[in-house]
Amino acid sequence: MNVFEAVRESGITARQAAERCGIKINRNGMAVCPFHNDKNPSMKIDNRYYCFGCGEKGDAIDFVAKFYGLGKKDAALQIASEFGISFDNNKCRKPPPKRKRKLSPEQRFERAEKKCFRVLSDYLCQLREWQEQYPLHKAEEEWHPLFCEALEKKDYIDYLLDILLYAPLSERVQLVADYGEEVLKIERRLEQCAKGTAGGTGKDDGENEAGITAENMV
Repeated sequence: MNVFEAVRESGITARQAAERCGIKINRNGMAVCPFHNDKNPSMKIDNRYYCFGCGEKGDAIDFVAKFYGLGKKDAALQIASEFGISFDNNKCRKPPPKRKRKLSPEQRFERAEKKCFRVLSDYLCQLREWQEQYPLHKAEEEWHPLFCEALEKKDYIDYLLDILLYAPLSERVQLVADYGEEVLKIERRLEQCAKGTAGGTGKDDGENEAGITAENMV
């Protein structure tokens, strides 16, 4: 059995391969396409993948080959190595080392912008949830900290998202550069809330780690 047969018979899906490449896939099986300048999730990934934006499609081998710029045989060898798939390697050379793609400044910005948009969108949803979850029932009641946070920041986060969606490139670049550290703090806060460690305080649990800059977002 050659490497192609072994990988395909192993049942490794395009979704598994994409997740191993670091692609985040939502509960509906959709992901932001890494093969074009995708603003919203337009790639459907399951056993195979198909992008409704750029038309890229294929199986796990095709995805890895396209993502890392490999030939299909090298992509199949890489999948076999990472997932521990055995095959008749008498005529096959060892899998190539994983290539780390060198990103251009434009690609680095696209990744940073996508992360910024994702984190701010998640935060806006959380703020709206807090506003609905902790309303005031009586005038004399003390306002819940998370309700206060929602009132204070919801419109501003909505404003930042509008810039990322509709503003000229120069304004979007400036926003990503200016708010890189703040976005990292928001991301960490959302992770804490998901774990239940900060959900009842409405406060940031600690300052930003030393050395984090907007460049760390990519």
